Amino acid sequence: MAGENVIKGLPRPRPPTTASNPPVLAERAVASTAPILQTPDPTGSEHEQQIRPAGFDQPFHQAIARMSGGLSPLALSQAYADWMQHLLLSPDKQLELLQKSGEMWQGFLSYWGRACTDQDYPACTEPQSKDNRFGDPAWRRWPFNLLHQGFLLTQEWWQNASTGVPGVSRHHEEVVSFVTRQFLDSVSPSNFPLTNPVVLDETARQAGANLLKGRQNLLEDWRRLADQQKPLGAEAFRVGHEVAATPGKVIFRNRLIELIQYAPTTTEVHADPILIVPAWIMKYYILDLSPGNSLVRYLVGHGYTVFMISWKNPTEEDRDLSLDDYRRLGVMAAVDAVSTIVPERAVHAVGYCLGGTLLAIVAATMARDRDKRLKSITLFAAQTDFSEAGELSLFIDADQVGFLEDMMKARGYLDARQMAGAFQLLRSNDLIWSTMIRDYLMGQRGPMIDLLAWNADTTRMPARMHSEYLRRLFLDNDLAEGRYLAEGKPISLRDIRAPLFAVSTIRDHVAPWRSVYKIQMLTDADVTFVLTNGGHNAGIVNPPDQPHSRHQIATHKDDEAYVDPDSWQAAAPVHERSWWSCWLAWLDRQSIEKAPPPAMGAVDKGLTPIADAPGTYVLQP
Repeated sequence: MAGENVIKGLPRPRPPTTASNPPVLAERAVASTAPILQTPDPTGSEHEQQIRPAGFDQPFHQAIARMSGGLSPLALSQAYADWMQHLLLSPDKQLELLQKSGEMWQGFLSYWGRACTDQDYPACTEPQSKDNRFGDPAWRRWPFNLLHQGFLLTQEWWQNASTGVPGVSRHHEEVVSFVTRQFLDSVSPSNFPLTNPVVLDETARQAGANLLKGRQNLLEDWRRLADQQKPLGAEAFRVGHEVAATPGKVIFRNRLIELIQYAPTTTEVHADPILIVPAWIMKYYILDLSPGNSLVRYLVGHGYTVFMISWKNPTEEDRDLSLDDYRRLGVMAAVDAVSTIVPERAVHAVGYCLGGTLLAIVAATMARDRDKRLKSITLFAAQTDFSEAGELSLFIDADQVGFLEDMMKARGYLDARQMAGAFQLLRSNDLIWSTMIRDYLMGQRGPMIDLLAWNADTTRMPARMHSEYLRRLFLDNDLAEGRYLAEGKPISLRDIRAPLFAVSTIRDHVAPWRSVYKIQMLTDADVTFVLTNGGHNAGIVNPPDQPHSRHQIATHKDDEAYVDPDSWQAAAPVHERSWWSCWLAWLDRQSIEKAPPPAMGAVDKGLTPIADAPGTYVLQP
């Protein structure tokens, strides 16, 4: 492929056993209920290490959190106070908004006079490119054309008012703009039956049957939510049957992970195995959905030996699991097991989302310790620099993190519903309001698919680990800035020399692609970067027969000058197909040698198959 070169892999010998590289048998001896031995954490802040005496703060904050949905009202009030005070002290901005308001009113009144008789009269403003709420021709009829034009002008004015105020901190400006937009979206004329012409037309056509059906849908959803059941139709995608059905065995288990080894389907396999590290914020089988959408099945079918980490869904007893526990008992334990089953071969390591961030930490730690067992590193939608982490950072500042910490101490984990709510707000028009209109006003139901069923199979986050992740990575950006410590010693991403393949998605609201792109500045490795259409999940679950798939790809050599993301996007060639085949070709060039499939596990070394895939951890509610 143009722009790519064959890259030599790293040396394969396994290093001798050290304190940072324990033998797999030692890790396997850890029972699922065994305590984790923890040492004082030098990376923790004074705030984290300090044990606050019992008092009123925590129960008070926990009570507020139950009413606010886990969002800190103080963080929100500080943002609006910052914006309002600086706006009051900026007469130029006030005059600009007053002038803008006058121009908008003049334009709207002119439109009002003409649009009453001519529905094809040009609109005075247009929705943003991704706003499809008013795309139906029915919105051009009077008076709905006036309603939606007035709403869009109001939205445009508030966007101007909440941004560009001199002196307001960037974070507070983003919070004010986001929250104001959320409020306006909630009162959009498209959300109400009497102001939505599409709903009115459907109601007339069905004589109100759509509203009755919508009421039934609403009651059904309320009942399922109250009973903590999955959405309607998700029961058709059973884990281990319709999804997560690729044959394999659990060959290793400790209190944090099960390691799945998938059964080969070819007489020969590539000699170097693949280890996949999914995020613990999600169930692993997003990469092993239905057979046609399964990345695991795709790799196995092309002659790769694939291992997958399946994370335990933490409970209250796991409150003290740390980020370093996830490194040691998670990725390093899995690397040890894979190296035992396939000795003398380096590993192609793959990380998705948080799993990719953790894999980058592991790779930098191994590079520092001269552990050369990683032949290549692939990151799916994974950030390593959090200085521009996108709209998700709106929910994360010092006050909000402290509020979350108090809230998590009540249960020992962050509840999955709170995380899901934050992600939905980032795409409220797509995930909240459009769904409400379709299900409750139009009386329709969108089809349940494997990806949506997986999305409803939620997980939790241990309190200590989540606090460390938010403070060290999101707030302090320690990994990118060289302050992150592993085993008491600093690590640097620049120590990574294994070739990198980084995948980002154009509409990613969790890991914005320009943030993911920064891996090219942070490492001294050859980086093949991919930008694909789709979002954080659908852009990754992108099999070759997926229609309308396209991506850009180019390789940046470690000795080449840096190219900024916009210049890269303008120059990188566009391919009208899935990136999976490009990644497979990239892996093939580094895995030329073939060998008979390895045994399932290593019985003589203590790795006896424990259970059939998908194992037990993935089934934990």
